[in-house]
Amino acid sequence: MLIELSHAIEARMTTYKGLPGPHICDYWTREESAALYEDGSSFQIGRIDMVANTGTYLDTPFHRFDEGEDLAAVSLDRLAGLKGLIVRSSDLALDSAAFEGLDVAGKAVLVETGWDRHWRTDAYFENHPFLTEAAARLLAERGAALVGIDSHNIDDTRSKRRPVHTILLGAGVLICEHLTNLGALPPTGFRFTAAPPKIAGMGTFPVRAFAELG
Repeated sequence: MLIELSHAIEARMTTYKGLPGPHICDYWTREESAALYEDGSSFQIGRIDMVANTGTYLDTPFHRFDEGEDLAAVSLDRLAGLKGLIVRSSDLALDSAAFEGLDVAGKAVLVETGWDRHWRTDAYFENHPFLTEAAARLLAERGAALVGIDSHNIDDTRSKRRPVHTILLGAGVLICEHLTNLGALPPTGFRFTAAPPKIAGMGTFPVRAFAELG
């Protein structure tokens, strides 16, 4: 059984305030293409202009560090079929205590806060749940493969610092932000996938994130 964990990307939507929403249009319409074929065939070729931080997306080390791995450098075994576990919390700041006692080594650690209920509203951007620096250090030191969250940012955006991105990406731990529907998952016993296109020279891109049960 597959569980969808991604938001749909829609024209003009805002994922992060200050960044432009995607422009989605036809590059080649069905009407234009029909004139080129003799058998009545027609095709649509779409065009999208967007920043990489749109929708549900993955951060690789290159997002934070010039010498870090970009999207093309991250191997598939770090993106697909990862053993997953859910950490559920209603706290604003998730500290290291939320992850104590969990076997996170090599796993996708997904934090369900329920904040995705505010998606596409102004409330989504303000006072959102985040991880503390201590939590990030614990996850990095104990070998988490990926850390995901269903809120606006894994860092506290009220500050001008980004310690969680720095610690996790500096340790090669991937980050997946703006997840959704994590409430549909059990605490453990699922596999998580969040694979972006294989693009050189970019550190962030939207993904179709999903979990496989059973």
